Amino acid sequence: MLPRLPVCTLMFLPVLLAQGSTADSPDKSPPPISRPPPPPPGDPSWTLGLRLYQALRSDSSSVNTVFSPVLVASLLGAVGRGSAGTTASQLQELLKSSAPSKTVTQAGEVLLESLKSFTASNGSSFHLHVSSAVFSKETPAISQVFLKDAQGKFKLQHHPLGKGDGEADLKQLRAWAEAVLGGLEGAPSAAKIQAKAGALILANAFRFKGLWEREFSEESTDRRTFLGKKYTKVAMVHRAGLYHFHEDVENMVQVVEAPLWGNKASMVLLMPFHVEGLQRLDKLLSVELLSKWLDKTNKTSLSISLPKANITSTLSLQEELSALGLTDAWDQKVADFSGVSVKSKGKLHLGAVLQWASLELAAQAGKEEGKQQQEVEEQIQKPKLFYADHPFVILVRDNATGSLLLMAALDHAEGEALHDEL
Repeated sequence: MLPRLPVCTLMFLPVLLAQGSTADSPDKSPPPISRPPPPPPGDPSWTLGLRLYQALRSDSSSVNTVFSPVLVASLLGAVGRGSAGTTASQLQELLKSSAPSKTVTQAGEVLLESLKSFTASNGSSFHLHVSSAVFSKETPAISQVFLKDAQGKFKLQHHPLGKGDGEADLKQLRAWAEAVLGGLEGAPSAAKIQAKAGALILANAFRFKGLWEREFSEESTDRRTFLGKKYTKVAMVHRAGLYHFHEDVENMVQVVEAPLWGNKASMVLLMPFHVEGLQRLDKLLSVELLSKWLDKTNKTSLSISLPKANITSTLSLQEELSALGLTDAWDQKVADFSGVSVKSKGKLHLGAVLQWASLELAAQAGKEEGKQQQEVEEQIQKPKLFYADHPFVILVRDNATGSLLLMAALDHAEGEALHDEL
């Protein structure tokens, strides 16, 4: 039997820290919970995001994955506009949505709108440190038309790499990511970079950091056991409130959707009923099933317990993207990026697609108005339990466009080690 939880009557409304700033949280209460839109079938962030997530998670040794489907898609979309031939066809196929009525051009426009909404919401529903860049290794002159398009639409900056070896290239890339994130503590290194002359290296770096609605009282934070890859003793926070909630009895999965501040974005939590790893849930995931789950959620009195945890990843995506059909772009003999540089055909090619990512769950103080808290308290009746003491999946989606901003899996929470393991 699970231990009795302290119940604190406050809605689960994380807010994320701002890019390059430490702005105070908003001083107005967000609007009441409303049902966000379903995942749009024409948005490539969902199709690419889920395929890429499952490719990354196919190795049973995977631990604590986090990445941004919208940001990965934006890197590929930007360089795709400078591609031609089979290189362009493979990039277009990778970014094509699952909706048959949507053309590649329409899907590209959806992606641009999603990226615009993502950056515009920074500082309201969430705060974000983020940067994207294309690094070139001894390439012909990059087209100014391409750079203007990449920078203006995809916020992609250009940085040339030096003439050193792969170790020197990786050092320069990590220094760039560290400057964006304010450090790389706890993040693993990317795979070794062996970029030949003519290589383009695409990179994102981003950091989300949770900021709760108000400061936790002592009664709402305590130390509990997280039953992950290793059993650990961690700080857990507890909240009771009204959330969109669904239990899929057939697949034994709990689904919670909670709005972020201002309801411009929302966080979705997926967790197996019982203590187990995420291999079964990872294989289940599809756009169709997620749409079904989210459509079936209903506003429910719910007591949520979450571990305070940091999820970090440094991803080198060549293997996964190649497995999903992007093969020609890496081969300097056949890659065609003639729109990036007119002298590039057969020489300019992709050397790597990298993403440094960091997400902090739960943890900092914000503000709230007492009237809203009292209204929530009055509506909570016999709350159901979402007790996240074992691995779960996290999604963050944009409520204006419906795009998939973030996808993560928490397999292990850092803390005092206990003796058992999954």
